[in-house]
Amino acid sequence: MDHSRVPVLEALQEFRRRGDTVFGPPGHRQGRGVDPRVAEIVGLDVFRSDVLSLNGLDDRRQSQGVISQAQELMADAVGAEHAFFSTCGSSLSVKTAMLSVAGPGEKMLLSRNAHKSVIAGVVVNGVEPIWVHPRFDAERHIAHPPEPDDVRRRLEEHPDAKGMLLITPTDWGTCAHVRGVARVCHEYDVPLIVDEAWGAHLPFHPALPAWGMDAEADLVVTSVHKMGGAVEQSSVFHLQYDRVSPEVLKQREDLLGTTSASSLVFATLDGWRRQMVQHGHELLEAAVRRAERIRATAGDLPGLRPMGQDVVDEGLAAEFDPLKLVIDVRELGISGMQAAEWLRTHRHVDVGGSDTCRISASITHADDDETEKIFLDSLRALVESADTVERQPPVHLPEASALELEQAMLPRDAFFAEVDHVPAERAAGRVAAEMISPYPPGVPVIAPGEVITDEVLDYLRSGVEHGVLIPDAADQSVRTLRVVARH
Repeated sequence: MDHSRVPVLEALQEFRRRGDTVFGPPGHRQGRGVDPRVAEIVGLDVFRSDVLSLNGLDDRRQSQGVISQAQELMADAVGAEHAFFSTCGSSLSVKTAMLSVAGPGEKMLLSRNAHKSVIAGVVVNGVEPIWVHPRFDAERHIAHPPEPDDVRRRLEEHPDAKGMLLITPTDWGTCAHVRGVARVCHEYDVPLIVDEAWGAHLPFHPALPAWGMDAEADLVVTSVHKMGGAVEQSSVFHLQYDRVSPEVLKQREDLLGTTSASSLVFATLDGWRRQMVQHGHELLEAAVRRAERIRATAGDLPGLRPMGQDVVDEGLAAEFDPLKLVIDVRELGISGMQAAEWLRTHRHVDVGGSDTCRISASITHADDDETEKIFLDSLRALVESADTVERQPPVHLPEASALELEQAMLPRDAFFAEVDHVPAERAAGRVAAEMISPYPPGVPVIAPGEVITDEVLDYLRSGVEHGVLIPDAADQSVRTLRVVARH
């Protein structure tokens, strides 16, 4: 296929060349009605490129197939049989993928280290989750993806499960043995969905972890805005084999997705695909070398412990994305959240994530010598100033087994049940009716339908006192919890 072509961008360029006068949405009329104070900050070109897909970029009566052409090029670029764009982010794409495999009351295997959007998908479509617990790294206090044997064990216990959802890479860059998990799933003739939100770049360089389509997954969801060059909410479904029907996937996406898809998302997805096909290898080669250089330099700074190939050598993960800089800061006497706040306040550097133990930053093809220097200088300053950071009460980190809560009800049933609001000190033993997710990374510690324990409450309450944000809880202080009412 001709990857110099960018159908969406070409249609947008032609639309602007024609100078059409539009009497339908969007109401800003390609920027003519935008408040100048907004345009001064955002730029008029954003609005000039905000065009309806039909009767704008495309023609309803004589369709040029602009979007479908762009999707065919994307599929060819990454070795998929089909690709579908989504402008609602991978949070919605993952829900759509789940709906395409299992329906209300049916079983589905899910990695328990899933983002809250996955748990929300369980609530929306009413599946019975069969949790596959991640491999817990007690020393680093971090969850790595489950192994093929973990998946096999759960499929042996639940042979009526309709499929498996695997999260890889994790927020911290550790990756599953995707091919091994796929082959286990295929032995049972069920599809493997991979939530590869952090892996849109993986197809374009051999030094990166295995790409889901190459590793025999059936359906892979990527968030191109995370590690690629498209705007926020840019998501792509990639599909192969016949275990998930393209027709069913399209119908489920139509059920959940927007009818007002963003031309900005389509256009930037299209342009990013061309850039990666033409220049991705050299751009990612530079990024990989840059990340390794930063990791080595950071490792020489006192009090910092970057994670890298060691996590693979120890047998805790199948692979590690070298573009993820995950740095443990506990030896500085502060938490990752404190380190992140200090870097933002004092160095105007925003890292990608943080938790009680570490910070993480992503290196992409967009980084250069200047951003490399800024990041390393900020780490040096953090090390030098760590003693000045005010100490906070410690977070009581639980043992791995304490995070594997009993599932007493289906998440959907618990979420929509009649509820009581109970003080935290009386919540142990009750069934949760809400998600409680420290953010970032946004993995629920408690999911609807799980039985609350004292250990998890101690972890959450101490986290809040330390400064952890829990935005999805009804009471973000976790002084009270929503639980299923007793009759």
